[in-house]
Amino acid sequence: MQSKRPVNLDIGTIALPLAAITSITHRISGIIVFVGMAGLLWLFDLSLSGEAGFTAAVQVLGSAVMKFLLWGVLTALAYHLVAGCKHLLMDLGLGETKEAAPFGAKIVILVSLLSAIGLGFWIW
Repeated sequence: MQSKRPVNLDIGTIALPLAAITSITHRISGIIVFVGMAGLLWLFDLSLSGEAGFTAAVQVLGSAVMKFLLWGVLTALAYHLVAGCKHLLMDLGLGETKEAAPFGAKIVILVSLLSAIGLGFWIW
């Protein structure tokens, strides 16, 4: 019996479609949001601890590194929200075809890029 299955499958050589890449990055953005929420909740708790805590939270968020990290977490949240809406539409039967999947992925990327730019202007 001869098997036609590949012996050494190199995952790095497989060209994933755009819809698969956006699905994978949706999962990654969920992890970033989950981890980033710990820092945001700590800042929120610090800001509610009193006037000195609020001043300390404002000073922490005043640095360029923290603004960049905040932008990263909020951008991941925006991407996760947009990609999640696309997945909900797919659950309703919209955009499930082979032709519609790349179009939906392009829409997710476009809206996420616009959100990232808007968040950057808002933070800085």
